[in-house]
Amino acid sequence: MNQGTLYTISAASGTGKSTLVTALINSIDNLKLSVSHTTRIARTGEIEGVHYHFVSKTEFQQILEADVFVEYATVFDNNYGTSKQWLSEQLNEGIDVILEIDWQGAQKVRQFQPNLVSIFVLPPSFEILETRLRDRKTDSEEVILNRLRGAREDISHYIEYDYIVLNDDFSQALEDLRSIIHSQTLKRRGAKPNIQTVLKDLLSTDV
Repeated sequence: MNQGTLYTISAASGTGKSTLVTALINSIDNLKLSVSHTTRIARTGEIEGVHYHFVSKTEFQQILEADVFVEYATVFDNNYGTSKQWLSEQLNEGIDVILEIDWQGAQKVRQFQPNLVSIFVLPPSFEILETRLRDRKTDSEEVILNRLRGAREDISHYIEYDYIVLNDDFSQALEDLRSIIHSQTLKRRGAKPNIQTVLKDLLSTDV
């Protein structure tokens, strides 16, 4: 069985990364979103076990001490962590996995899976980024300002990523992401069921 491909997708808060990832997951078979543990309070519409595993800070610390996480990070006073066992199981079963993660987490995951494919999503401008954050109407003014202050630091790490996607036009950004995923399946040996059959025929037929 082919090993699954691990993708990390990062962006400054408010870029539209989560909406893009949801649309991407829904449009491609054999592609799954990693469900991280977090101490963040669930937002409206978020479902336990689907978007995140929501835990208390005490529970998170207990899991951390048990060496369960392949990576963990603190972002805006909230903790996030990814289970190494779950991730390994999915990849070993040939399932492609997306980690929607910040640049700090991406650095740690790269140590676990050096051949991962990393993608950074950019907003079209700082002004539009601020508008998107305010239009969400999910955060206080203090949180919004903290996210804006951290945005330039987040974006400065774009150079660490394999691909850059501009989320100016949603449809185009989604198509760019789909193209990246498709390019990886074409690189993978025997990714399509009929490839090995065709190769066998081409290489064994006498002239």
